Amino acid sequence: MQLTRRSFCKSTIAVAALTLMGARMAVTNRAYAETNTTSIVNKENNMTFTLPELPYAGDALEPYISANTLSFHHGKHHQAYVTNLNNLIKDSDLAKLSLEEIIKKTAGDSAKAGIFNNAAQVWNHTFYWNSMKPSGGGAPKGKIADKITKDFGSFDAFKEAFKTAGATQFGSGWAWLVLENGTLKVTKTPNADLPMVHNQTAILTMDVWEHAYYLDYQNRRPDYITTFLDKLVNWDFANANLG
Repeated sequence: MQLTRRSFCKSTIAVAALTLMGARMAVTNRAYAETNTTSIVNKENNMTFTLPELPYAGDALEPYISANTLSFHHGKHHQAYVTNLNNLIKDSDLAKLSLEEIIKKTAGDSAKAGIFNNAAQVWNHTFYWNSMKPSGGGAPKGKIADKITKDFGSFDAFKEAFKTAGATQFGSGWAWLVLENGTLKVTKTPNADLPMVHNQTAILTMDVWEHAYYLDYQNRRPDYITTFLDKLVNWDFANANLG
């Protein structure tokens, strides 16, 4: 999923045969590279990332995720990662790179941990917004449904694995559905870690940092996870990412 600095600033690519709202959110990993996540300010080859718009209205996920939560999570937390990243890469060679290139170049480098964390969190959050949609959730259809049954044995088995990953991620982090060597698997990562630096393709993600759910669910992370799967997950996006 190569995000060029120019393509990363385009609006979310519509996937054919989806409804208008679904089309705003369901994009392939390749098309995700062209989501409306940055704009470009070109001054001597230094470019600036800007916060993407949500792929739905701020209140569109209610009552499951409130507009209040999204206003803080998107408008404050996500924005802070974008701002921090811009400040950290300003006037450096990294300022000429795409977001993915920055993530891969700084992964595992303790001297650049701050850059990696902020760049990865910009990417993770954009992917998370697209992993949800209004009137989402429930059992998937299409290729992703067949692939889940093949690789997990059943949709219920996948759900249990995903719930366990989200519930057992100690502290802050993410639960993921990924494709690795042609097989779907559920993983979890701490803090800003993400599949692309582990040779995996992200299919879906769920944010389990407390700020993702605490205003709505307090300490009831399992309730948030169940709601994500039953009411929010965007299977159109997963189908598109599966390719």
